[in-house]
Amino acid sequence: MPSVLTDGEPAKKPNRLQPNLTTMSFVKIWVHLVFATKNREPVLEKQLRYDLYQHIIENCKEKDIFLQAINGYTDHVHSLISLGKDQNISKLTQLIKGESSFWIDQNNLTEGKFSWQDDYFAVSISESQVPTVINYIKNQEKHHSKKSFDDEVNEFMTRYGWNRIED
Repeated sequence: MPSVLTDGEPAKKPNRLQPNLTTMSFVKIWVHLVFATKNREPVLEKQLRYDLYQHIIENCKEKDIFLQAINGYTDHVHSLISLGKDQNISKLTQLIKGESSFWIDQNNLTEGKFSWQDDYFAVSISESQVPTVINYIKNQEKHHSKKSFDDEVNEFMTRYGWNRIED
C-alpha cells in the first residue's frame, strides 16, 4: 500500500502558503507531529492505516488544517503540518486525534474501544528539511522493518536532547 501524501490544499479555501500581500499575515511553521495508539498497541493494520489516513486528510481539509504528508505503522502515525496564524499544536493534535479516534470507534474498525496515547511528539522543521521529512514519513513501513517505534522514540529524544518523564 503506498504512503499517503496530500496536496496540502484546504478544501474551498485559498492556499495559505501563498502570501496575500494585501493582508500581510503570512505564517509558515512546519511541524513534524507523531502520535501513538494507546499503550502502543499494534492495531493499525495496513488497510485500516490507509483508510485512516484518507479520513484524516478529509478531516483536515474540513478544519482548514494544512496537512502535507501522513503515514505511519501499526502503532503510530507521522504527519507534516503547517500551522496557520490562529492555530497551535495542542489544538490541532486534539482535533486530529479526537476525531479520528471517534471515527474508528463509530465504524467498529478495531476490536474494542480505540484510543490514542495522550502524549505526542511535535518538532518544528525548517523549510530546507521539508523534503527530507516528507521522504521519512513516506517510507515508514520500510523504516520500521529495521527499527522499532521504541528505538525511533529514543533516537528522537537523543537527537533533540529530551528526557523521558515517567508517570
